[in-house]
Amino acid sequence: MRASATLIAAIKKFEACVLTAYQDSVGVWTIGYGHTSGVKKGDKITLYQAEQFLREDLKKYEAVADKCRRLSTQGKYDAVVDFCYNCGPANFNSSTLKKYIECGKATWQIQEEFLKWVYAKKVKLGGLVTRRIWEANRFAE
Repeated sequence: MRASATLIAAIKKFEACVLTAYQDSVGVWTIGYGHTSGVKKGDKITLYQAEQFLREDLKKYEAVADKCRRLSTQGKYDAVVDFCYNCGPANFNSSTLKKYIECGKATWQIQEEFLKWVYAKKVKLGGLVTRRIWEANRFAE
């Protein structure tokens, strides 16, 4: 599987597109649609470059989802790719969320695990709540 158009639209909505480097909610230099690799203060890109970064970044997170068992639907796949895009592969790979998916827990239990990932530096963020709800719902599709 690959990231769907539905997922790409959601990422663009959640991340927005910022063409000048900025520090995200945890202080990481970010640009475009949440791209962080090699970004430093003062960097600027075009909309075309932002799209390219998004497509390149998705490949990394698709590779993580490809290794996860039991992602049998596009919705499940998209939910995991988005989670990795936002929280990082290391967090996903060490999470109870992944364990629950791989051992076949009930969908509602997996959805609850998504909803635990709504904090940045111990502060609950509305944007993360919205994103995790989207992922939990997409997982059930």
